[in-house]
Amino acid sequence: MSSKNNSYLQQYDSVVIFSTADWDNPFWTNKQHMACKLADAGFKVLYIESLGLRKLTVKKNDLGRIGRRLIRFFKGAKKVRNNIWVYSPIVLPLHGVKAVENLNQSILRMIVIFYRMRLGLKKTIGWTYNPLVVGLLKQLNFRAVVYHSVDDLSAAPRLPKEEIERAERELLEYATIVFVTSKTLKEKYARWTSRQVVYHPNVADYEHFSRARDIALDCPADLAAFKGPKIGFVGAISGYKVDFDMLAEAARKRPDLNWILIGKVGEGDPETDISRLSMPNIHLIGPRNYSELPAYLKYFDVVIIPSPLNDYTRAMFPMKFFEYLAAGKVVISTDLPSLSDFGDAFLKAHTADEMLLQIDKVLSGDVFFDVRMEEVAQEHTWNKRLEKMMLEIERSTAESRSEKSIGEGSVC
Repeated sequence: MSSKNNSYLQQYDSVVIFSTADWDNPFWTNKQHMACKLADAGFKVLYIESLGLRKLTVKKNDLGRIGRRLIRFFKGAKKVRNNIWVYSPIVLPLHGVKAVENLNQSILRMIVIFYRMRLGLKKTIGWTYNPLVVGLLKQLNFRAVVYHSVDDLSAAPRLPKEEIERAERELLEYATIVFVTSKTLKEKYARWTSRQVVYHPNVADYEHFSRARDIALDCPADLAAFKGPKIGFVGAISGYKVDFDMLAEAARKRPDLNWILIGKVGEGDPETDISRLSMPNIHLIGPRNYSELPAYLKYFDVVIIPSPLNDYTRAMFPMKFFEYLAAGKVVISTDLPSLSDFGDAFLKAHTADEMLLQIDKVLSGDVFFDVRMEEVAQEHTWNKRLEKMMLEIERSTAESRSEKSIGEGSVC
């Protein structure tokens, strides 16, 4: 998106993002995409990596992450691309311990103030995906505060449910504007506040994933080694996000199909048990670089979103839905509440038998990628979404200033 003629660039020149995802996670979420689109639009962006919402374990993944975080912390903010600097904070994840929370907040406040001065961030938006920073946001004098709620964090495993919901209630009243990516989240917040909550579903990088349609794109060598139909999934391989029982049953019933899962096992839930997936035709090939994903998607015969239905997924909008569509693929998915508006753009499957039936429809050519699927893919892109959101932020900021001015000028 071009930065020319955007009125909101006169109101703001920079954004500090408080993320719940590290920048170098191989599977980019809306946090990294939003940072890039803001930077492309002309904003300077300070991206603060995850502050550690869940309790740490002594498992290899957590220990490795601590080591990498310590190294990046001492290196300070790093410029990762034009207009984007990434900072890796060190905090103690002891939520509910007031003294620790105050210490974390004080340290991070000084660091943010320092980098705002150093990078020349003046007319700044505070943009958070983490509700637990609400106290910090109140101290940093941002021109506007955005709460972008993309998951029901209180329903995720091993996260401090009560602390998150307390912070969310406070943030709902303080933020200039609140965005949610599912109607379930909007309904939840409507029970807590009378303020408007703006619903925008997740979107995808259409230009990137539509590369899967390039006839010159070669098949990755590891994928070419699998003979027979390839059923693909890309994303976090965690028990609360993927229905392992359904996958295992489907794979057992159809040994002729290769079930290929690209992603990190235990992302968001280190206690994930994948023993049920230990089958000869289920292949967990690990994460792949973001740049490589279009090639894998191109050579998947079928793509799936086999999510279980639980409190977390009922409020989740899988970004991979639009990524799959952008790649020109027919999507087979659990009928998640967030996908209710797009029922004519994917095939529904709630059981292993239903999934196999839908897979056979795609493999036989009875169902193919159609005009409606393409329309949905092109409609939900980052460029279009950022334009809408920035105009809504600008309008909410103006309304907030007007209300404040009336309040200050009133006579009792």
